[in-house]
Formats: sequence, C-alpha cells, structure tokens
Amino acid sequence: MASREYPPSVMTTKQTPEEEANINLCKEYMSIAYSPKENTGGDSVRHLCHSNSWFWAPATFPGCQTPMDYAQSHSVVMASVADLHIIRFDQAWAKDGHVLLRYTAEGSHCGKPYKGMEKTGRKARWAAAAIFEVKEGKIWSFTKDWDQKTMQIQLGWAPVKDSDDPRWNAEALADFERSRKKAE
Repeated sequence: MASREYPPSVMTTKQTPEEEANINLCKEYMSIAYSPKENTGGDSVRHLCHSNSWFWAPATFPGCQTPMDYAQSHSVVMASVADLHIIRFDQAWAKDGHVLLRYTAEGSHCGKPYKGMEKTGRKARWAAAAIFEVKEGKIWSFTKDWDQKTMQIQLGWAPVKDSDDPRWNAEALADFERSRKKAE
C-alpha cells in the first residue's frame, strides 16, 4: 500500500495496530475512489478488495454490487465534479474488522455535463459515511450512506422550491454546516 497523506480526522479513538491498518486500507480505497485523476474505474481499487466483495447503497448507486462497481460509477460523477475531494474525516474508527469513515467532501460542477446538464460552476459541500468490513487485509464489504440531495441542490442539479421546512429550504441545504450550527 502506498504511503500517502490523508485528510485530517476530527473524531477518532485509540485503535489497535490492526484496527489502524484497517482504517488506513479504507482511507487508501477512498483516496483512490475520490480522486478524479486516480479513479479510472473498478480496476483502480481492485487490488484493495476481495474478489467476491460486496457494496450496498441501492438508493444512490443502484446496480452497483461491488466496491469496484462503486469506483466505476463514482468516476462518472467525478467527470462532472472534476475537483471533488474529501476535506476531512469527521469520524474515523475501527472495531475488529469494521471501519467507519464519516467524511465531508466538496467540489464544483466544473467538468463534463452531468446527465445532459452543462457545467454550472456551482460549488457544493456534503457529508457521507463509508462503512467497511475488512477481512485478511482486504475490503470485504462497503456500505455507503450519502447526503446526495444536499450536493445535487448545491450544484444546481435538483430543483428546489423555497420552504420554511429546513429539510427542503434551499438556503439551509446550500450550507448544511451553518444550518447545523443554528440547530445546536
């Protein structure tokens, strides 16, 4: 595994050497899958995964069944959001063979058209969680939970009507971190 710098982790706990290795494996996967330059599809991450590994995120990545399928599908999103990157790991911890990476990412629609929509130039910041299972030093499973609505609204990919309900308020969804602070 290549030695590389990862975005900072905000919240974590003391980990065993094996758990730390599992976190680093998953961060390696994420650094490739989230790199517009390194992610050239499923083969980019295949070396990090078991051949019979599985992926779960039916609402946001329908049809993807493996971590390699996800990398392939994600490369299409990154062709449109060509400056996409993870800015921080909000939570990073492992227990036994399980790893949680909750992260914040950002990027702008500065690349190719997205589903026929020309680049908007708009920037977005969103949160997601990657939950992995690691066996024998390789990724066995990957479950993704992604705040896709926030990203799509900020990039101008999803129409939103103004509403007082913060779940549908365009201003609140455009700056989810500020909206979270209001609720505290």
